[in-house]
Formats: sequence, structure tokens, C-alpha cells
Amino acid sequence: MGLTLGDDVTDVCAHIGYDHLPFVDFLTNDLTEFFEFVASVLSKHSNVLWEFLGDSLTHPIDGLITLLVRGVALITNVLSIGLRHDRSVSAYCLQVLYHLLGIGNPLRHLRVRNIMNPRRQGTWLVVIGVILFVLTVVVSGALAPEIGSVGDSDSRRTLVGSQGGGPGWHEYGSVYLLTGRNVTWREASAGSYFDVTKTSNGTVLAGFMDGGYQKCAPYESPCSRSGFRVIDPTPTPHVISEYSFSVRDKKDSEVHDVERLPSGEYLMTDMEHERIFTVKNGAVTWQWNGRSFYDAPSDPTKSDWLHINDVDVIGDGRYLISIRNTNQLLVIQRGKGVVEVINKDTPTSSDESCRRSGQLADYDNDGDVRCGDPSVLNHQHNPQWIGDGAVLVADSDNDRIVELHRTESGEWRPVWTVGSASGVEFNWPRDADRLPNGNTLITDTLNRRIVEVNSEGKVVWSTRTPRIPYEADRLPVGETVGGPQYSSDTSLIVTPGNDIPVLSSLLVLLRAIVPATPFWFGIPQLALSLLSLALILIGGVQYLRH
Repeated sequence: MGLTLGDDVTDVCAHIGYDHLPFVDFLTNDLTEFFEFVASVLSKHSNVLWEFLGDSLTHPIDGLITLLVRGVALITNVLSIGLRHDRSVSAYCLQVLYHLLGIGNPLRHLRVRNIMNPRRQGTWLVVIGVILFVLTVVVSGALAPEIGSVGDSDSRRTLVGSQGGGPGWHEYGSVYLLTGRNVTWREASAGSYFDVTKTSNGTVLAGFMDGGYQKCAPYESPCSRSGFRVIDPTPTPHVISEYSFSVRDKKDSEVHDVERLPSGEYLMTDMEHERIFTVKNGAVTWQWNGRSFYDAPSDPTKSDWLHINDVDVIGDGRYLISIRNTNQLLVIQRGKGVVEVINKDTPTSSDESCRRSGQLADYDNDGDVRCGDPSVLNHQHNPQWIGDGAVLVADSDNDRIVELHRTESGEWRPVWTVGSASGVEFNWPRDADRLPNGNTLITDTLNRRIVEVNSEGKVVWSTRTPRIPYEADRLPVGETVGGPQYSSDTSLIVTPGNDIPVLSSLLVLLRAIVPATPFWFGIPQLALSLLSLALILIGGVQYLRH
């Protein structure tokens, strides 16, 4: 049965009612509403669609090809008509629906006929796969917001620790200083660098991981070692000393953070043995082990168990540490142990986010693990203690920065969050520092950028980074203990979204192996690209088999 233009179309276009609104504005603001109206028109002609579905069950490959070809034709018509700036939305509506429902439109001829031989089917699938991928890349890139530099390239000095990239993220690491957006100096002798701190004498402390060592006990050589380096940036950046120990492998065994104490000790994190410890003159002088508070495996060096990724001095013998895989921050008092837990485990909070990928497990068989509420913190990095009862955290797996305040009941709740900058959502941010001027400096890791935002979330300065950044400090003060706090404003709270487990992991892996992956290439683009690849592979096999 043929479909013709009628009152349906006129009603839809009149209901939209944007006679003089340019289509580009409509595309960015009201496209969902328009497609709802199109769906209502199609529902009145459902018999055509049901007939098509019935034919498709009989001839599935022909049905898929027919649907994709007609879909591509329709999308092409929509874009070619609508993106002409001189058209109003009403005119656009009438012409698109004419193509959709009128003579010669895709639905009129939406019939599945078993006329293709297998080789031709394979050719069509390959062609459709290529077209779908090209459209995905071109349209996504064209509609993506700008993510370039913002603000004057002035005298701001920013010290950056770059994890680098490549498989496993342990290649091309560096420590560098930006003056404005220009690299003043760079030291790049390690596979990865992490947290960086400028000391009072002008040197830089940096956690690192590197391979190719021969001194490897208890492991075989060559091996990887992790620890910290002292870098002198003048006159040419070079490493003047190193403390390190051998690790089982590069994966999740790094020392991410180090601080020098007034006693001359160095306070460090250690993922290999899941502890924090102090060292002086090469000897361990104190340590706190994660197994004293959490269910522990028999050998923590064989799994990414707690992933202790940050430690900060917040008082005399008082340390704030980040236990990434438990969604928790702990306050440790030297000589006493854990004195406060930020984001405590509760009977109602889910433990699923802490159990994934072989992380936490119920080793003592008591039916529970210590796992904080993932809606408060989810696999966080680099917390900053900005005052008693206030902490700023890079809430990495929730793709946001969050300021938590302690309530009268002792719970910690978000009072301020920011989840995007310049219209681009954060992608696994791993550092946030509250600056003395009240702004927040954010390291947006997988978008490969560093941004400075004010309390309203407006970007006042930003720059792109060549590879994956881990942490950034604004000099001369660096990351401070204490800083401006924001009052509670629920209008700024960003509710964490839900990742798609397999696709999210694949996207992280892609960005690690190919750092040049565009920031706008997200989960939808990855899904469409995988579909394109599947069509090309299926079509290629179909063609070659016949």
C-alpha cells in the first residue's frame, strides 16, 4: 500500500510551530521532539512496518541491507535538506516528511525481495559498513564542541606529571613545566610519571615506573621498578637521585605519590604491597598495611587489590590516603591506624563496583567487603584536604570533580560537583586542586587536557596535553592543605551516570593505545564503529565464500 501526504504531515509541521527558527538551532535544541512527531506519523502506518519485519524474518540478510540502505538515504536527505541555513523548521519539516512519506520515499518501497546473490549481499554489507563508519566520524566530528585552549596564554606556571600512553600506559612518560601553554622544560627518562611536587629547593619529586632494570630480586631480570625520583630542572632537566624497588610487573604496581616530611623521611604509596610507608636513607622507617583494615588475598602482589594511589600529609603524623578500589578515603594517624573513613560501607550501598575485575573479594567469608557508596565516590584519585570536614576529590569513574563535606551525623556528602568544561564532559579525571584564588585546576585525563574552572564551572583557562596526563600542580604553591570551600548548592550537583561495562573498558583501552583518539569519540561512536567493523567482516566473509 502506497503512502501519501495528508493531514498527518500538515498537523505535525503545524504543531512544531517554529516558522522562522533556523534549522541549526532546532537541530541542537528540539530534535528529540521532532523525531517524536515523526514516530507518531509512522505509527499510523504500522502495517507497512509489520510487513517489512515479516519479510525480514524470511530473508534476514536482504532485510538488513534494505533497512540500512533506506536508512542511510533518509539520513542523507534529512541532513542535506536541514543544514541549509535559509530554511525555517516548518519548511524543513514538510520537505523531510515528503521524502519520508511521499512518492519515491523509502517506506513506499520498503519491501524485502530475495533477489541478491551471496556475493552481492557481501558487497553491500561491506559498502554499508564503510558508509556507516564514515558518517559516524564525519557527523560526530562536525557536531562536536570546541575543546581547544581557553584564556590568555599568560604567565601561569603548571607542573605536569604525564603517565604517557601506549599499551599498559607505560611508555612516553614525562614531567614538564608549562609557562602559559608553552613547555619550559621536560624530563622524559621514565616509562611513566605520576604525582609531581616542587620542593622548596627547586627540585621536583615524582612517582615513576620504568623497565629494563637488572637488579630485580626477588624477581627475574630484566624487571620493572617503581618508586620516586628527584629531578633538577636546571640547567638541563636531569634525575639526581632515585629510590625504587622491583615489582612483579608494570600493571597496577606503581608508586603514584610521594611527599618529603620535615623529618627528612619520604612518605610514599605502594600498590605492589598495598601499603603506605616512609623511607629515610634507603631504609623503611614506618608503614601501614592495607591488610590491617581490609580483607586481604594471600599475596597482594598478584592482583590489583586495593590500588592505593595517593597520600597527603594533613597534620602532625596524620595522613589522608586514597584507596581507589574501595571507593574510600582514609585518615591515618601514625601510631594509631585508621581514625576516619570517608564514604563508609553501608548495608544499602552496592559492593558491585568494588568487586569487578578481581579487585575486592570476601576473603574472610563474612558475607561483606568494605566498599563505599559509588554514587558518592567511584574509583577516585588525588583527594585534597581543603579544611576540617571538607575534601576535594577527582571522582574518576563518575567522570566528575566533587567537593565533600562532613555532615553533623558524620557522613560525607557532595556539596559541589562539576562534570564538564567548555561543553565537553570530563573523561576519567584524576586530579583536582582548589587554588588560592578559589578556582579549581582539573586534570581531565582521557580528554588529554588541563582546565581551570571557577565556582560556577566556567572555564577561565585550559590547554591540551600531547599525551595522557596524571596530575597537575599550579606553581608556586602546588597542592595545598586547606583552601577555599564552596557552600552547598544542589543546582551544581552532577549525578553520576552509568557506564556500559564492556564498551567503557574498550574505550579506555583505545585511548591508552592511541592517545590521538578524538575527545568526541565516545561510547556511541565506538558502538557504531564496532557495528561497521562487524558488517565489513561479515560482508567480506560472505563475498569470499561465494
